[in-house]
Amino acid sequence: MDINQGMDWLIERLRAEQSSDGSWDYPFDTGISTDAYMIILLRTLEIHDEELIQGLCKRILSKQEKNGAWKLFYDEGEGNVTATLEAYYALLFSGNYSKSDPRLQSAKKFILAGGGLKEVGTYTKIMLALTGQYKWPTFSPLPIEVILLPEIFPINFYSFSVFGRANLTPIMILSAKKFSIKTKKTPDISELNLHRDEDDQWIRSNEWRSLLSFIEDGVKSLIGIPGELRKTAIDRAKKYMLDRIEPDGTFLSYYSSTFLMIFALLALGYKKSDPIITKVVDGIKSMKCEIAGLPHIQYTTANVWNTSLISYALQTAGVPFDDPMVEKANRFLLKKQHDKFGDWVIHNPNSLPGGWGFSNVNTINPDVDDTTASLRSIAKMEPPAETAWERGTNWAFSMQNDDGGWPAFERETESKLLEFLPLEKGEFLLMDPSCADLTGRTLEFFGHYTNLPNSHTVIKKGIDWLRKDQRRDGSWYGRWGLCYTYGTWAAVTGLSAVGVAPNDPTVQMAVSWFRSIQNRDGGWGESCLSDTKKRYVPLSSSTLTHTAWALDTLIAVSEKPTAEIRKGLAYLLASLEKDDWTTDYPKGQGMGGAFYIHYHSYRYIFPLLALAHYQKKFGS
Repeated sequence: MDINQGMDWLIERLRAEQSSDGSWDYPFDTGISTDAYMIILLRTLEIHDEELIQGLCKRILSKQEKNGAWKLFYDEGEGNVTATLEAYYALLFSGNYSKSDPRLQSAKKFILAGGGLKEVGTYTKIMLALTGQYKWPTFSPLPIEVILLPEIFPINFYSFSVFGRANLTPIMILSAKKFSIKTKKTPDISELNLHRDEDDQWIRSNEWRSLLSFIEDGVKSLIGIPGELRKTAIDRAKKYMLDRIEPDGTFLSYYSSTFLMIFALLALGYKKSDPIITKVVDGIKSMKCEIAGLPHIQYTTANVWNTSLISYALQTAGVPFDDPMVEKANRFLLKKQHDKFGDWVIHNPNSLPGGWGFSNVNTINPDVDDTTASLRSIAKMEPPAETAWERGTNWAFSMQNDDGGWPAFERETESKLLEFLPLEKGEFLLMDPSCADLTGRTLEFFGHYTNLPNSHTVIKKGIDWLRKDQRRDGSWYGRWGLCYTYGTWAAVTGLSAVGVAPNDPTVQMAVSWFRSIQNRDGGWGESCLSDTKKRYVPLSSSTLTHTAWALDTLIAVSEKPTAEIRKGLAYLLASLEKDDWTTDYPKGQGMGGAFYIHYHSYRYIFPLLALAHYQKKFGS
């Protein structure tokens, strides 16, 4: 297959899979965790959707390894204790499987060998506490009165990222109430708690104790009777959740926060049959998709992200902007531009709405990446897109952090103090700092799609931030993708777009790094282990997406096709149609070491972009 054939194949594949509304609704595939939690939720609420529950059980079992464990990704050693516990508990909770089932027995053996319940993640411990399998901590990891602290206090409610607030708000209610609920369907897994005689099995540290003391001092400074303050705090937390329910019923369109909100509402006295809870459950159900003939409950939907990237890639590959496929996609995107103020306005009070969110149901939680991706897609449209373009560009421009980089959702939410809170992966859950992938992609947008001069202060600050963030080996860490390959691709293509020369030492270090990690077959591949190891870890095989990112980087800064580019191109063209574990391997992450995303669209989008950029620069 040559370049033209490869591009044609990818374009027609995308054309065939476009939805009637103009979007692409490829699954947002995050493994089996949300499927397990859905079974637990439905059984707890006594909603007996047996067809869905049985389908979710089949999907969970289809992912079990021979040793009885479940993994987050292919090369994750023997397995993941947290994922295995969630699967085991959900299968028991379904009522369709017993502890004597050989598959569950092998899972139990793996969990016990891994240390039992004490070794699972904090979020999973919270779920177990909610359903009566685990003690709530004697301490409160974060007093709910934090929601009352003024913004001038070093740690306050809006110090956290919006994703952190969405999850912490119901957690603070539930922790304050020490809420737990059981039904006749609730299984007993106490035999997995090897440390149940210990007073506290939740994460604690001296740094945390010091930080908690500091927060408690702040709470004590609030004027009011403690009991009344707690009631006020709970009321404010409840209002925060209810005010951010999306039209489909979900809480900011995230599964985890919506799941927790349901239990928080139960803790506040809502009945299981309350219309609010019924609508919330329907909203979660509406995020169901089908993968390989089995249902999967998505963590959120990715329609806007998929559609903006695909439309942009198609146009880059030469599909006219007035082609019906592109026209339909861009009309979909225009309808999804936000016109409401969200939490982002707290730290960015001088800007108006105009961003885009990730999900097709997201109306108040835009992000920089989806905004610039959507703007690339509609760049050639005629009015009324001009107004949308101006609003979106202004919003993205306004979101730059003071340090010169760009965050995902909110400005200035990266307090290092938050790292000491007793939540593992807190840097992912609680903070939204400047990152190389967002900064690079935003610079690429401003450099290629706007008239903003490279000498502008905003551009210069972005360049300076990327220079400072580069690792010694020449790479950059990408916060929302995997991982150093992703970050380095975004950083270099961004720097190139705003005039940083190919012979610049920063760029040449990155090029040398990419050359050094190319596989013998010509491709590139990176392991999810890079996240937890805090360094680049190669995958045992090349992947289409990693190869496309690396190839696109080298194309952007090369005057002619190099040997590395030719080898990468050959691998890409020979592999476009392959279907194996590498095509299912995660390419995105939400929480390093705990939450990975397989974007089903990436195997088409990024190879198409790399091929299109090669053809434009070097010919066929």
